[in-house]
Amino acid sequence: MTRDVSTSANLNTADPSEALGFDPRQLRNKYQQERDKRLRRDGNSQYQEIKGDYAGFIEDPYIEETLQREPLTDTVDIVIIGGGFGGLITGARLRELGFENIRLIEKGADFGGTWYWNRYPGAACDTESYIYLPLLEETGYLPHQKYAQAPEILAHSKHIAKHYDLYRDACLQTEVTAMQWDATKQNWIINTNRGDVMRAHYVIMSNGPLHRPKLPGITGMQDFKGHCFHTSRWDYDYTGGDSTGGLTKLADKRVAVIGTGATAVQCVPHLAEAAQTLYVFQRTPSSIDVRNNRPTDPDWAAELQPGWQKERMENFNTLCSGGIVEKDLVQDGWTEIVRNLITMANYRGTDVDWNEVPKLMELADFQKMEQIRARAEALVEDPNTAESLKPWYRQFCKRPCFHDSYLQSFNNPSVQLIDTDGKGVDKITAHGIVANGQEFEVDCIIYATGFEVGTSYTQRAGYDVIGKTGQTLSEKWADGTRTLHGIHVNEFPNLFIVSNSQAGFTTNFPHAMDETARHIGYILDRCRSENWRTVEATKEAEDAWVEEIIAVSRFSEEFQAACTPGYYNNEGQPNPQSVQNGPYGKGSRPYFKITAAWREEGNLAGLDKSS
Repeated sequence: MTRDVSTSANLNTADPSEALGFDPRQLRNKYQQERDKRLRRDGNSQYQEIKGDYAGFIEDPYIEETLQREPLTDTVDIVIIGGGFGGLITGARLRELGFENIRLIEKGADFGGTWYWNRYPGAACDTESYIYLPLLEETGYLPHQKYAQAPEILAHSKHIAKHYDLYRDACLQTEVTAMQWDATKQNWIINTNRGDVMRAHYVIMSNGPLHRPKLPGITGMQDFKGHCFHTSRWDYDYTGGDSTGGLTKLADKRVAVIGTGATAVQCVPHLAEAAQTLYVFQRTPSSIDVRNNRPTDPDWAAELQPGWQKERMENFNTLCSGGIVEKDLVQDGWTEIVRNLITMANYRGTDVDWNEVPKLMELADFQKMEQIRARAEALVEDPNTAESLKPWYRQFCKRPCFHDSYLQSFNNPSVQLIDTDGKGVDKITAHGIVANGQEFEVDCIIYATGFEVGTSYTQRAGYDVIGKTGQTLSEKWADGTRTLHGIHVNEFPNLFIVSNSQAGFTTNFPHAMDETARHIGYILDRCRSENWRTVEATKEAEDAWVEEIIAVSRFSEEFQAACTPGYYNNEGQPNPQSVQNGPYGKGSRPYFKITAAWREEGNLAGLDKSS
């Protein structure tokens, strides 16, 4: 293997800091210190489930008119639960296969999923829109920018639904409350909050990984006398403006933002421009790299050939999975991160010394994060604030962020970063927020605290499922997820799941959804052609897949255990269950090859079929 001489020398010199410009040993110690002080015994239980006194945080502020309809008691061939990208893509692929009797159930007033809820100012995709927005070629659409803004993404979601006639028989403003298999009629009974008792031969659960907001469990939240809301339920009646900014009603307001993840990174610049005073409460800083958004180049668009989006998606995924490509088609912050890591680690060819790769990749990661920290230092005028905004962890411990004005927002004299040094907010009072022993009086608190990720599947879904033996899905998964390929569950016939749990996880999640949708479409098409009434994972196949998931977890388990707490590593508490609940450990590309080979084999191995 050809290897960069200086990098190789760095591994073997007594003082690698001389050649690298940093001391790896010091950085390891610093990362561990920063991680350790953020560890909490309560893990995911530190967050407040939105129910009871907190139910107002989940109400839909975007409904223009409440739909009125009679409860449904009919039977359809296929029900898809969830109207986000997963449900839309699955519905589209099934339509392409000629399935007509399809019903989508969605709790929002329209399709869009995460992009129905995320309407905060500055909301946009952080993965290139030409690969992130699904079904572009199929619908004849091309985004206006490299990183599309939220209104365009929502509009495209509606466009997909119209193009594939998915509004037909859709149940919007409807939440599933329970589901049970009827062994006599061999179909699913689905109950909803609208009194529906409908039936479906097949059910596809595409509840989505990012749809149920979470709140921090901070003492005194109910005591606050001012205004408050979650970013996924943005209150424009209070702030003024829209998703492009112009929050003029905040001109005389003292505003607090709790959270500095991807959502805050996008909305803070707009709040900084508008608010009289803005306090940003930070527990862990995000990694902020260059975004460099720009309009779609018409000359580039004119040269696109059929199949361009799938090619581009696969090119991006290969790079983000550590693979080698002749040309980086996307050339954005994501591929730059991985491309540089690979280049700096000199990780190319098939004769790699795999024992050395982790060391090389660690050095490359250190170097990249030094660049990220240097950027904060260069852009933020106050040295103390700049220091607080430096992330001290490996690049992919938390979701990387990309923005060209977030860091500069802290140069605005009306903006104050409240760095809690990993501890978080102390408490909330009637008139403000206490952090670091000091109270900050505010008129409004905005919770930029994201969505539930590490909670149980059924909690996030909002309903439970009773299988053919009377066992619920929550009972079956009490000790961890059990599936075949992340899609099928033994004793739950004709049930399919679109998720990243025990399946392929990609940075560009719609790519993984599309792969799953095509896989489900293949199975349902076979069921139709072979006249199979039910299809269900065997216990043996399910057990084997769970064993495989656990066996390959070593590829990421050690890395995540050393990371600063976050939703990637179960808030710093990785355990056998979280490993079992996670994605396929070897990555999305090997997973896609497994399912493709399974389809090619053609006998639906591991599935019981009955006529």
